[in-house]
Amino acid sequence: MKKLVQLIRNNASRDPVKIRAEGDAATIYLYDVIDPYWGIGAAEFNKTLAELSGQAVTLRINSPGGDVFDGRAMATAIAQHGNVTAYIDGLAASAATYVAIAAKSVIMAEGSFFMIHEAWTMAYGNKHDLTETAALLDKIDGSIINDYAKKTGKSVEEIAAWMKAETWFTAQEALDNGFVDSIGDAPAANNRWDLSAYSNAPKIEQKQDNSPNWEVVRQRNLNRLRLHEIG
Repeated sequence: MKKLVQLIRNNASRDPVKIRAEGDAATIYLYDVIDPYWGIGAAEFNKTLAELSGQAVTLRINSPGGDVFDGRAMATAIAQHGNVTAYIDGLAASAATYVAIAAKSVIMAEGSFFMIHEAWTMAYGNKHDLTETAALLDKIDGSIINDYAKKTGKSVEEIAAWMKAETWFTAQEALDNGFVDSIGDAPAANNRWDLSAYSNAPKIEQKQDNSPNWEVVRQRNLNRLRLHEIG
């Protein structure tokens, strides 16, 4: 739980889901942590996707991941929509990976990263509540392993070992192992994420950005203050 709080605290922005509509097609941007309070949650995302029923959807992803349950709910909605193509623009880590592979096809930008590990969530309550949450996470891990195995053709044992080790894949490695279907021509987007909550995160070159969004900065600081109260 502490690692998930750290990930959210360091990356919280609470930007709304961004959409660009073009005729019968639309693009959704998942450029945030996956969390219902300090990022983009399943309720907001799924409502947006439902409003695009019947349209071809491009889902652009640059996300450090977040809560497993919201990620799973988003993945279910994507699979049910059907006509979704995912582009990994910079990073798909943790919960963002199974959001990505729920699409009918996955394209990954050169220079991007794809990371899988065992599921994270937040839990509160007594020892019985926490034991139940741990058991549920174990089941969720099994479901995620099966999804990765179905996408890649790899054995569940190999997938489980990768998840336990927190494994980071380059675009070429993700393609070679079957997590994505192709590598795009466009370079990766700016990776602005603080990945210190992860154990094996690679050092990713940051692109210079001299035009900060001060409203986003202000909101992030407010959210971090709120998270310190529960951290």
